[in-house]
Amino acid sequence: MTLAPPGGARIAPPLTHFIPFFMDSTAKIRALNDALRTLTGEGKTYVTAGIAALPDAQQAEIMRRVFTYADFRPRNDPYGEHDFGTFEYAGKTIFWKIDYYDRELKFGSPDPANEAVTTRVLTVMLAEEY
Repeated sequence: MTLAPPGGARIAPPLTHFIPFFMDSTAKIRALNDALRTLTGEGKTYVTAGIAALPDAQQAEIMRRVFTYADFRPRNDPYGEHDFGTFEYAGKTIFWKIDYYDRELKFGSPDPANEAVTTRVLTVMLAEEY
């Protein structure tokens, strides 16, 4: 399956260099996470075996919902970082999660607000795989 933004829109270069230096770390993390999730930022995106086993059309719809997700609330986004989401699709609960690793993907990032030392990883999974 090829990932593409909703509606076949063209992907613009990452806008992360426009994030003002005076933003607090939570706001920077949120902006970087939103950029990755909406395909305008840098990072890696993976799906679990359960998602990969679904028909292509279902995978495409699940990814469209991840790319356009906006249901951030204290119950699923307690730190305001937009790093987790959940929704129902075809009778299944879908989770997506963004994790922060160092640039070599060996350890956690020393500073998730600093894109120079962080690789973001978006994973989309069936809730039963968590």
